[in-house]
Amino acid sequence: MKNLIILLTISVAFISCTVTEKPQFVGVENIKVEESSSKFITITADALFINPNNIGGELQTDEIKVFINDNEMATVSAETFEVPAKKEFSIPLKTNVLTDSIFSNKSIGGLVGSLFSKKVKVQYIGDINYKVLGFSHAYTVDVTEDVKIKY
Repeated sequence: MKNLIILLTISVAFISCTVTEKPQFVGVENIKVEESSSKFITITADALFINPNNIGGELQTDEIKVFINDNEMATVSAETFEVPAKKEFSIPLKTNVLTDSIFSNKSIGGLVGSLFSKKVKVQYIGDINYKVLGFSHAYTVDVTEDVKIKY
C-alpha cells in the first residue's frame, strides 16, 4: 500500500509538470553596436521567447554566425541559458568583431558605403536549441537589420 501511495504521488507530481508545448520564439530585437574601439566592435541583440510550460529547460546557441554587410565576421556562442517557467524572457546575444576583419579586402566596398550612410547591415544566422526532459527543439534564427554607427 505504501508503494502505491508513493507511486501515485510521484505520478501526480510528474503529470502536473508536463511540457505542453515548446517555448515560442518571438524574434530577435535590439540589434545595436554597443561599443567600438580601435581593436573591436561589440554588437549585441536579444533573442525573445515565451515559455507557456510549468517547467523550464535549457536554451543553447549553436554557433550563430554574424554577418556585417554580407560578410561573415564572427560567431555567437553563449553558455547554456536556464529557461524560466511560465514567463517571457530574452537571451542576450553578444559578439566582438575585430576591426581588422572589417577592413579586410573582402568587405572594403561595403565599408565605404557604410561610412557614408552611417549604417551597417548586421545579420544573425544560426540555431538556438531548447532541451527539457529528453525533448529538444531547434529554433532557426535568420534576422537582418540596419544598425547605425556612431563615430
